[in-house]
Amino acid sequence: MENRKLVIRKDIINACKEAGVCKGQTIMVHTSLSSLGYVCGGAQTVIEALIHCVGKEGTIMMPTQSWKNLDPKTGVYWQEPEEWWDVIRENIPAYDKRITPTNTMGAVAEMFRQWQGTLRSDHPARSVAAWGRHAEYLTENHDLSNIFGEGSPIGKLYELDGYVLLIGVGYDKNTSLHLADVRAEYPGKHMVTESSAVMENGQRIWKSYETLAVDGEDFEEIGKAFEQTGQVKHAKLGCAALSMMSQRALVDFAVKWIEENRK
Repeated sequence: MENRKLVIRKDIINACKEAGVCKGQTIMVHTSLSSLGYVCGGAQTVIEALIHCVGKEGTIMMPTQSWKNLDPKTGVYWQEPEEWWDVIRENIPAYDKRITPTNTMGAVAEMFRQWQGTLRSDHPARSVAAWGRHAEYLTENHDLSNIFGEGSPIGKLYELDGYVLLIGVGYDKNTSLHLADVRAEYPGKHMVTESSAVMENGQRIWKSYETLAVDGEDFEEIGKAFEQTGQVKHAKLGCAALSMMSQRALVDFAVKWIEENRK
């Protein structure tokens, strides 16, 4: 407790600026509120600071995944007995982007999805939320089978030459690396069938869809290698660090890394 830091709005703004956050940027933000110490005002303060930094002409995007809305057989209900899985599958509420909570995305993302002016994409398990100039473009038409590929929110961020900002989290939380998954060719690359509860024509249905298997086990290793290129700016904030990078630079590097290293 002695080493815990007090963080206020001004501290967040100053750290973001030091890391390279500017007016007008489009930024995918991943954050761990608890890693910072004691943030006066909590998640609200972090969101207000981020919006202040990019301004009305900028855009903030965050992951708002509700990955519990997947088939229990995929392991997302590992803490529940297997004999419950059929019942869970039949009774998971259909995804509703207005109210479906995030799963382990953190307090900031959970508040952000409800923030005034924020839009959320339609993917029942892998949604994002965005605020600002490009929010509608980033969140529209998030296809079931195209979670992280071209034309997905992550793919559109690349088109916009956006940025990634990690606040107190590592590269294992860096969703943009999944775009590199899509673009890279490697031996183990494969498709899987996933299923989620969705609303169609006013009815809850259990819908299956083909999508690229999500593989993030080497993301920390990729991040460590990318850091060595000198293309990441850092700043201290409370008990944690901020890492800011060009998403294009990250993804382009990761495609090559995956093709050279992943089996």
